[in-house]
Amino acid sequence: MNPLFLLLLGIVAIILLSSRFKLHTFVVLFGLTLTLGLLAGFVPADVLKYAREGFGHTIEKVGLLIVLGTLLGSLLDRSGATLSIANFLLSRVGAGQTALAVTLMAFLVGLPIFCDSGFIVLSGLVLALAQRVQQGHLRLVLCLAGGLYSVHCLVPPHPGITAAVGVLNADTGQMMLLGTALALPPTVVAYLWARYADRRFGWSVDQFDAEIDTLRPEPSPPTLLPSVTGALAAIFVPIGLIALKSVLGLNPALWPATLLTGVGFLGDPIAALGVGIGIALSLFPKLTKALFNELTEESIVKAGPVLVIVAAGGAFGEIIKHMGLETQLTGFAQQVSLGLLLPFGLTVLLKTAQGSSTVAVLAVASLLQPLLPMLGFVTDWDKVLVLAAMGAGSMTLSHANDAYFWVVARFGQLPTPLMLRTYSVMTVWMGLSAFLSLLLVAWLTR
Repeated sequence: MNPLFLLLLGIVAIILLSSRFKLHTFVVLFGLTLTLGLLAGFVPADVLKYAREGFGHTIEKVGLLIVLGTLLGSLLDRSGATLSIANFLLSRVGAGQTALAVTLMAFLVGLPIFCDSGFIVLSGLVLALAQRVQQGHLRLVLCLAGGLYSVHCLVPPHPGITAAVGVLNADTGQMMLLGTALALPPTVVAYLWARYADRRFGWSVDQFDAEIDTLRPEPSPPTLLPSVTGALAAIFVPIGLIALKSVLGLNPALWPATLLTGVGFLGDPIAALGVGIGIALSLFPKLTKALFNELTEESIVKAGPVLVIVAAGGAFGEIIKHMGLETQLTGFAQQVSLGLLLPFGLTVLLKTAQGSSTVAVLAVASLLQPLLPMLGFVTDWDKVLVLAAMGAGSMTLSHANDAYFWVVARFGQLPTPLMLRTYSVMTVWMGLSAFLSLLLVAWLTR
């Protein structure tokens, strides 16, 4: 069957089976992975092989991150650290400006931090803020997800755009400056869309179904809250370590090997989360072994549903990737002269087809690199514009085959149908706003 038809069929089936028939998301994703693979004409053994590969590779990429991030969130929640930070933010900006504060925080944190890492670390704080103001749960989650996602797709040192800079031999500094500027419009769009979606759908945490009840935060914070400084340190020290690793990696020749080795280890998201966990443990006035074991067990139980659903999304994406949809779409796009719309459109198609922003940007960069002179992109600035078009394309559209989609759904405590109607639609508007802003920059500078 036609790969594009199968992709659309899979998305419609996810919506119907999850919302109308109330099937568990894992069952839906895994069942569709096998069904679409067989309908695509794969040998049954290959269907199982691709499903295992997609499931395993996703667990390899985010498994430990999810478990440790969940443990950090549980420690911050039980110690009262998230409530302490929430009270501090609300005292500074007021309840009416909470969404704006979360958006700005997400944008700044997202500059050096991968979007999935940032969301896992900050989701507990955002849920605490939503609980504190007793409204805006959906709004705050979308603001956090959108602010992190906009810079992840456009600004080095994030992996996709950084790798593409190397493929096209473009200027990293120019891409960082342009990418940061172009990330502002989609961040504003995310903020505005989050306000609209919150009014339109009116989602409340009390509406959760049993599928995600295990992710609810504990309702009984301690009476004596830890200091705001210590609470913020548990979040931002790991983020700072990851950021420092990224910054040193931009020009490693400038730094001693010992420093690079140490920062390379501590700046890895896994080790950085370990540091954050250590700081979070120090926030308890009295931490017994029994309490620590209880929180660890609780975190593993919470992380389990997240892991299997995110990994099942990886299996679904792996099947879509092997259908050959990219080859079909790429061959068509090569025959049409579309200017910057070509790299943007190609990246949109590849992102939609296989789910990974990094893979989409890198694949299109490798494809177009030898064709740039024939397409009229000859100067160094032209390369940066092409890269920015790819980055905007990789923002559009995030749905069920994207691991970040499931990270937002599980840690943001939103059901799958609502995610598709709000978050996925938001990423379309974000990508379009980034691309339209790029066209304006290109018109002013070329």
